Amino acid sequence: MTLLIDQTIAVRVCAIQDLEVERGRAALLGLDQIALFLLRDGNVHAVSNFDPYSGAHVISRGIVGTRGDVPTIASPMHKQVFDLRTGECLESQGKTPVHLAVWPVRRVGDDLYLQAPLTPPSEEG
Repeated sequence: MTLLIDQTIAVRVCAIQDLEVERGRAALLGLDQIALFLLRDGNVHAVSNFDPYSGAHVISRGIVGTRGDVPTIASPMHKQVFDLRTGECLESQGKTPVHLAVWPVRRVGDDLYLQAPLTPPSEEG
């Protein structure tokens, strides 16, 4: 199902009940694999499921955490840490920082909708 939100098309991806607190879930939106995270404060974040450092679609299996007030996800492969709000790489483990694409999440009732990504996906596969 699609909606028009703020003059932007949004696509329903799941219900809020489909997510577990601080456990990632992967979703497919067109050709893009997306990792969804429900945080303890009730906020939901959506970033690319593609780990640009390992080349695998594994971000949804990462470790949720924080850096101060910043919600983060650490890659399960090489432990790079990303800001869930912006996709910015906060800890690149000595490699060149690469961001994750971020999708705005809108909640309508119990349904979660994604809009076009704020940053284009940098996936190769």
